[in-house]
Amino acid sequence: MLSVLFEDSSLIVVEKPAGIESQSARGFEEDMVSRIREHIHKLSPKKSTESSNGQPPYVGVIHRLDRPVSGVMVYAKTQKAAAFLSRQVQEGKMKKIYRAVVCGKPVDNSGTYVDFLLKDQKINCSRIVDKSTDGGKLARMNYHVVDSIEVKDEKAGEGLQVLTLVEIELLTGRHHQIRVQMAGHGTPLYGDRKYGKSPSAGPLALCAVRLKFVHPLTGKEMSFSMKEKGGAFELF
Repeated sequence: MLSVLFEDSSLIVVEKPAGIESQSARGFEEDMVSRIREHIHKLSPKKSTESSNGQPPYVGVIHRLDRPVSGVMVYAKTQKAAAFLSRQVQEGKMKKIYRAVVCGKPVDNSGTYVDFLLKDQKINCSRIVDKSTDGGKLARMNYHVVDSIEVKDEKAGEGLQVLTLVEIELLTGRHHQIRVQMAGHGTPLYGDRKYGKSPSAGPLALCAVRLKFVHPLTGKEMSFSMKEKGGAFELF
């Protein structure tokens, strides 16, 4: 079932659940684009077919979330809207706010992480590198601590581990950026089996909770949000 936060003739804003691809899933797996196309067709099957000359309804991918990440996403319903929204992403004008549960606690309660990331296409991983490294791309994000708790350490038996709920404003959009930077600064995301040194049981605790952008037709700023839920988020 598709959870729609807003929809008009230009765009659709939805809640992406964890475990589904933002676009182009392999084989016959369902992805968000196919869900949205099905939704549009069900609302007005005749209109959606006629307007696209028998082709599936147009759904423009504007930004992406990793498969295990949940969150608010916007998709375009026309090529004109797609170009306008994509330009906002490229110019850094689309505001994206995330919440994550990390293992440990950042040294400072708030701050900005500035690093250079290099993506390894062969293994689909990124890492922090020196500024002078060929192919390294600037990665910036703001964060602040929302809450911090102690829970039983799943790996140490009777020991305790610190978990921290952080809010993050993504200033650049690099591959696995939040996961790489948080791990690189000593606080890997809870449930991150790719970048966490001691992977925690349970799903990856990362959710895109707020999204702000300017509407391509009206020029008005739009803001949408969802509540982080499930897994480690339920501890807070």
